Amino acid sequence: MPIKIHDSLPAQKILEDENIFVMTEFRAMHQDIRPLHVLILNLMPTKIETETQFLRKLSNSPLQVEVEFMQTESYKPRHVEESHLDTFYTVFDEVKDKKYDGL
Repeated sequence: MPIKIHDSLPAQKILEDENIFVMTEFRAMHQDIRPLHVLILNLMPTKIETETQFLRKLSNSPLQVEVEFMQTESYKPRHVEESHLDTFYTVFDEVKDKKYDGL
């Protein structure tokens, strides 16, 4: 089943090249399916590679999965651009009142 991720996440191109169906926000809004909401706390130094690995595994599910990535507030990146984290990651204070099916 498809995984729903941020429209410009770098892992999207890699997954599409592997024939893994990735759904954009626009297309997901027009589906009549409640996705499984998953929040991933990515503590690995190689963020983009790790994102791709997580998404690859989650795509092998019969459910539609919506994925968000989280980082700790104090994290200072050394292996990825800070702009990548600003764009694709959230911190606990931003999600503490949201409901997820899994962390």
